Amino acid sequence: MANFTRPAGTRISFIMRIAQLSFSCSSFTLMYREDEFYGYSAFSYLIYVMCLLMSWSLLLALVDGFSVRVGSPRRQPVIQIVIFIADWVFSLLSLSAACGAAAVVSFLPEFRGSDGRRYLLSAIMAFFAWVPMIRINLCTLDD
Repeated sequence: MANFTRPAGTRISFIMRIAQLSFSCSSFTLMYREDEFYGYSAFSYLIYVMCLLMSWSLLLALVDGFSVRVGSPRRQPVIQIVIFIADWVFSLLSLSAACGAAAVVSFLPEFRGSDGRRYLLSAIMAFFAWVPMIRINLCTLDD
């Protein structure tokens, strides 16, 4: 069975959670500042998923930061498995939201040029928010 307790509560896990939080916040902010994002379901879905991801990342960044500060990483296997499964669920949600937003920006003609730059940048930040999550999950799978 995989060692689920290795990456949690470490300095690298804390750094990855902070990176994930900053990218999801920037994606949310860039999309929310646009006036007509609610007219497209892919953009609304991106806003919803980034809100969920921000709260999840903030919670786990606080827990990881506390574990690093105190020096005692979490060792309960049940909690680690729940975090592992939730990370994979959020990973799939954030990837699907980023792909959906990028597809809308790429294929609709009204988002080409300077009009759609903020939408495109928001989709790129959503992809960047996905990268630390995959890194944490792949590190968890190592034996």
